[in-house]
Amino acid sequence: MLKSSLRNIKLLLAVLILCSMTNGCMLTGLGPSIGILSFPVPVSPYFQHKQEDRAFEDRYAGTPVLDPIPGGRPHLAEDPPSEDQVMRLFLKRHPVAGNFPGLYEVQHNNVRIIIEKVQDVVDPPRVYPQAGPAQLHHSHWVCKVYYTEIIRNGWPVPYTAKTEERIEVLYIDKDHDHRVGNVVSGDIQ
Repeated sequence: MLKSSLRNIKLLLAVLILCSMTNGCMLTGLGPSIGILSFPVPVSPYFQHKQEDRAFEDRYAGTPVLDPIPGGRPHLAEDPPSEDQVMRLFLKRHPVAGNFPGLYEVQHNNVRIIIEKVQDVVDPPRVYPQAGPAQLHHSHWVCKVYYTEIIRNGWPVPYTAKTEERIEVLYIDKDHDHRVGNVVSGDIQ
């Protein structure tokens, strides 16, 4: 009786070892491995948000200096604000951070963004420190954000408030400089 139960335990152990080696969960895979560092490490949303903010500032912080406006061509701003810029400005005005699941939550669903140009003006040439002679190109945009807002409150009286078709109007200015080539000294202010 004891011999048969030991034999069954050995057989079961052999089957478990064989199964664990074939399912890919063990460190028995082929190819190079860096050991424990090959496992994914979860990153806190706090650090992920900080990294995204740093990348956003690097991309949109300064006023870029572009090539001169070619003669005979209209000087139109060709780059509207990105949806990322619009949503970051929207979330500054309507933050959803600080939600307490089950107690108080705010959601913005079904977001639609419409971007329209309001004004596109180029200033006369002037000399900017560290940039030289350039023209400031002002482009003003109006961004309409349509969304559905859902507020869920769980305490003291549970309720859900759903507001359909809310609208937020945001104004974004995107200014950039154009270098000026062969500027006559009398033309610069």
